[in-house]
Amino acid sequence: MSETQLRSHQWFGRHDLMGFTNRSWMKNQGHAEHLFDGRPVIGICNTWSELTPCNGHFRILAEQVKKGVYEAGGFPVEFPVMSLGEALMRPTTMLFRNLASMDVEETLRANPVDGVILLTGCDKTTPATVMGACSVDLPTLVVSGGPMLNGKWGNQDIGSGTHSYRFTDDLRAGAMSLEQYMEAEACQSRSEGHCMTMGTASTMACMVEALGLTLPSNAAIPAVDARRKRLAHMAGNRIVEMVHEDLRLSKVLQRENFENAIRINGAIGGSTNFVIHLLAIAGRLNIPLDMDDFDRLGSRMPLLVNLMPSGEYLMEDFYYAGGLPAVIETLRDVLHMDALTVTGRTMGENVAGAVCHNPKVIGTPDNPVQPEAGLAVLRGNLCPDGAIIKPSAASPHLLQHTGVAVVFEDIDDYHARIDSPDLEADEDSVLVLKNVGPKGYPGMAEVGNMGLPARLLRKGVRDLVRISDGRMSGTAFGTVVLHVTPESATGGNLALVHNGDRITLDVPSRSLTLDVPEEELVVRRSNWTPLPAHTDRGYVSLYTSHVQQANLGADFDFLRGGSGSPVPRDSH
Repeated sequence: MSETQLRSHQWFGRHDLMGFTNRSWMKNQGHAEHLFDGRPVIGICNTWSELTPCNGHFRILAEQVKKGVYEAGGFPVEFPVMSLGEALMRPTTMLFRNLASMDVEETLRANPVDGVILLTGCDKTTPATVMGACSVDLPTLVVSGGPMLNGKWGNQDIGSGTHSYRFTDDLRAGAMSLEQYMEAEACQSRSEGHCMTMGTASTMACMVEALGLTLPSNAAIPAVDARRKRLAHMAGNRIVEMVHEDLRLSKVLQRENFENAIRINGAIGGSTNFVIHLLAIAGRLNIPLDMDDFDRLGSRMPLLVNLMPSGEYLMEDFYYAGGLPAVIETLRDVLHMDALTVTGRTMGENVAGAVCHNPKVIGTPDNPVQPEAGLAVLRGNLCPDGAIIKPSAASPHLLQHTGVAVVFEDIDDYHARIDSPDLEADEDSVLVLKNVGPKGYPGMAEVGNMGLPARLLRKGVRDLVRISDGRMSGTAFGTVVLHVTPESATGGNLALVHNGDRITLDVPSRSLTLDVPEEELVVRRSNWTPLPAHTDRGYVSLYTSHVQQANLGADFDFLRGGSGSPVPRDSH
C-alpha cells in the first residue's frame, strides 16, 4: 500500500489547515517530524483498567507492541476503549459488550488509523473489540493478555471460577470452614492475567487464535511469562506488514475460519459463551452462521484438552504441553488447514511441526479425554429457536432426565427462595430460572448455573438439571441448559412454565420438552404479562429496544454488517 493510499495520509499528509493542525497537536506529545513521513499509523486498542483485573498488565504489553511497530517502520498510537471487567461490573459485562464494540468501531473510523492491535483479556473485551474491528475492516491483529499462573492451595492446583463454585458449595454444605474458604481465596489469583481454567477468557483467546487472528501460541502463554512480551513485540512487527499488504479482516475471516473455530472449541472443551460471541462476530461480517452449525460441526468432537472445568489441569499446563498449535496439528484431518491467517500464511503452515509434550494434558483423537464433547444445541417446544448445553461439564446420569419444575420468576425470586425450607425440591427436580435473558436481566447474566438448595447440598447432592435463558461462566460446570430462545421476557414458552410441570431433557436426541399440552400453553400465554421495562432512558433503554436474541449473538439489530473504513469529512 502506497503512502497516499493510507487512511492516515488524509490527516498527516496534507499541507493545508487540517494537515498543519493535525501534525501540530500530535507533536505536543514529543512525536518527531519523521513519524509523519507517510509511515503506517498503528492503533493500539487498549482495554487496560484497574477495574478489570485480568487486563491490569496491559500497559506493559502496549509498550512491547510499540517497540515492534517502531522497529518495523510504523507509528504506534495507543488509545483506550471501554473496558469490561467480569469480576466487578454489574449487572453483567454482557450488557456492555455491544457498547464497547461501538466504542472500538467509532474510535477506529474517526481517527487516523491504518491498522490496529487489539489488546484483550477479560471475557467480553475480546469479542467486543473484534466485533468493532470487523465493522471497520482494517488490518487487525489480536494480542491476548494471557492466563494467570496456576492457583495453589495446600498440595493442590486450584482453578479460577471452577474452584470458586466448588468451595462456595462446600462452605454452604458445611464441608469447608470460613477460614479455609478465605485462605483459598488468597491462593487462587496469584499473578497477573485472566482465568487459568478453560473459562470464557481462555476460550476467547483460543477462539481468536483458531480464527487466525493472532500469532501462533497466543492463547496459552501465561501473562507473566516473558514469551508473552515477546509475542506482543512480534505482533507490532507484523501489523505494519499487514498494512502494507492490505490484509484486512474480511480477507482473513472466511467461513472456513469459523468452521475451524467451532471444531477447535469442541476439542478444547470451550465455554458455552463461545456460541453467542462467534455468532455476533459472524454477523458483523455477513458470514452465514447459525446455531445448527455449532451442533453439526462441533458437538461430537473428541475432547482433547484435559482442563478444568471439564478436566484436571489449567492453562499454564496447557501451554507447557504444546498449547493450541499442538491441538490444531493433531486435528489436521478435520480442519481447513489452508485457511488464511494474519501471519499471511495458512493455519497449516503456522502449526507445522507442533508437538504435544504432555499427553496427560493434550490427548489425541485416538486417545481423547472424552470421546465426544463440544456443545450440544437443543430444540423443542421449550426452545424452538435453540438452547445450549455443555455435555463435557455435565453429569452423565442427568443427560437424559425427566423431572418436575421448580420455577423462579427472576433472579430476585431465586435468591429469596433457594434456601427456604419450604422449597419443594429433591435430587430429581429441574430448576427453572426465567427473565435472565438479553432483555430480561437485562444483558443475559451468567446466572444459569444456579447454586443448589443448601438442604440438598448437605445431603451430598452436587448437580441438578438447571434451565434458563441466561448464560453461565465458562469456568462453571453442571447439567445446565442455557440460552433458551426465545427468552421468557419476550413471551417465549419458558415464560409459561409453572411449578410442578414435567420437563424432559434428552441430550443424545438434542431435545428439551415441556410436557404440557399446546392448548394449555395457549391459555397460559393469553394470561401472561411481561415484566415492566427496566428503564426508559440511556443505554439500557437502547439495549433492550434493539438487542437480538441469543441465537443471533445478542448483537444490536442495527450493528449487523459493517460500515467499512471511509475517511470521514473534515472537522473544520
